[in-house]
Amino acid sequence: MISIRQLEFSYSPSARPVLKGIDLEIPENALFGLLGPNGAGKTTLLSILAGLIPCPAGCLFVDGRDMSEADNRSAARLSLVPQEYAFYLPLTVRENLTFFAGVQGVPKAEMDARIHEAAGQTGLEERLDSRAGKLSGGLKRRLNLAIGLLNRPRLLLLDEPTVGIDPHSRHFILETIRQLGRNGTTVIYTSHYMEEVEELCDQIAIMDHGQILRNGTLTELLAEAPQSVRGRQSTLESLFLDLTTRGLRD
Repeated sequence: MISIRQLEFSYSPSARPVLKGIDLEIPENALFGLLGPNGAGKTTLLSILAGLIPCPAGCLFVDGRDMSEADNRSAARLSLVPQEYAFYLPLTVRENLTFFAGVQGVPKAEMDARIHEAAGQTGLEERLDSRAGKLSGGLKRRLNLAIGLLNRPRLLLLDEPTVGIDPHSRHFILETIRQLGRNGTTVIYTSHYMEEVEELCDQIAIMDHGQILRNGTLTELLAEAPQSVRGRQSTLESLFLDLTTRGLRD
């Protein structure tokens, strides 16, 4: 599904590299967890995958298509759900979904059905006429996700979709992501919640300083953990802290 080879990126020629020699193979229908401290390069990598940032070095293929070409990006049917709220607070849920369906090129004849489909997937059917700015934090996260589902993506990029929300909304969003995976959507998912990634993802990569440090299933990662991790209770969190050398970052 996704093949990334020797991806490199800096924001300016004089700046330090943000991504350094990224190599990843992500199979179709995977629920892929991408972990890293703040500043590790996760959001930049997702932005390049989504075509928001051009990549000057390396190769990126989705379904065999070279994503450096604009036509191939359009044909890939991918969607990025950013960590920030990416909708208009004064508009209603329905108005936001209608606007972004138009931006994404949803045909007018299908627009109403797509809006109700996305609202149904995210539990917003009864909130369609509510003003987005009046929604709770959890419902705003669901609206962010609903907008990302309007084009029925085959590849869904989620940047910390459950940050700062209540347990009920977090559970709902995780169940929605599982269902999308069952229905054939490939998901790349960043999070700081280790237990979510352990529970949700069938493949995990840990990155820091713009490099992939480990990549594999949870079982593979823990089996390859250094002795310092295996000597105590072996968890994804303990491996993450060992590899990234710091427990906390601002």
